[in-house]
Amino acid sequence: MKQILLFVLFSAMLCWIMFSPIYKHVVIVRQAVLQQEVDYLLEVGASGAYGYISKDMERQSSERLVKFGLKAGSIRYEYSTTSGVDPTIRSAPVSRGTGISLSISYPYENLFVIDSLIGITPVSADASMRAYGMKMSEYVP
Repeated sequence: MKQILLFVLFSAMLCWIMFSPIYKHVVIVRQAVLQQEVDYLLEVGASGAYGYISKDMERQSSERLVKFGLKAGSIRYEYSTTSGVDPTIRSAPVSRGTGISLSISYPYENLFVIDSLIGITPVSADASMRAYGMKMSEYVP
């Protein structure tokens, strides 16, 4: 009986040790992909050619993120500016010197549930990772 118990405990620890780095790498890669997308959207949207981040740009961004395995319906975009104007309106671009900030969030999707096997409280189900960035608009009307 002791041998069976020892085998079960050892196999559980072995599984956790083997798979623990994998899900942590998934979190790191997803966070990096979100931050890269924030930086790209701000670079394009705040450029002198645009001065806005349109819904079409957001859709294209979502399509790029889906290629990395994220679910399009779970990706959340939040925009703001230092002057309070809406940076998503194509007909009213944000003028030069006004900061455009963008935040993209995505849920963890139960990636940390395996931690509960060893007694660590997993991240709550409604928690999400977030990437944030701000760039000054270069658009001159």
